[in-house]
Amino acid sequence: MTKETAISQIIALKNAPLPELQNKYRELLNTKEVPCDNKVFLFRRIAHKLQELKYGGLSDAAKSKLRELMEKYDPVNNKALRPQVVSAGKESNSLPLLRDKRLPIPGTVITKNYKDQVIQVKVLEKGFEYNNMYYKSLSAIAQEITGARWNGYGFFNL
Repeated sequence: MTKETAISQIIALKNAPLPELQNKYRELLNTKEVPCDNKVFLFRRIAHKLQELKYGGLSDAAKSKLRELMEKYDPVNNKALRPQVVSAGKESNSLPLLRDKRLPIPGTVITKNYKDQVIQVKVLEKGFEYNNMYYKSLSAIAQEITGARWNGYGFFNL
């Protein structure tokens, strides 16, 4: 595969219909199952695979370094933001009841579409901001929006 053909294949797939992307995904990734119907996701995976075939994948050293960095700075579980705690001579990565692991890092804006309305909630160090008001929990925000009691994590799909 020459450079021009890889680039031209990627450009040609940019506006391809979903069935064509699904077929290309199956072909390139050698699978019968397509993980979703999201055109952007499929396009990106296909483009990545085409580039990987042309230029090669990550080296073992790079993969190892990525695993190491994910262990140290896991953005999903905020491990980098949790202080080290020493209790009875054992080191731990978290303080009990400080932050729920399901919450994104402070400063993140959680967005949800609800009844043709875009809801944006900013995650704070302790609490949440919605419509320029402070809330202690996502459940309180969900109740404010819907008028019914909700599990906040369920309502915001966290």
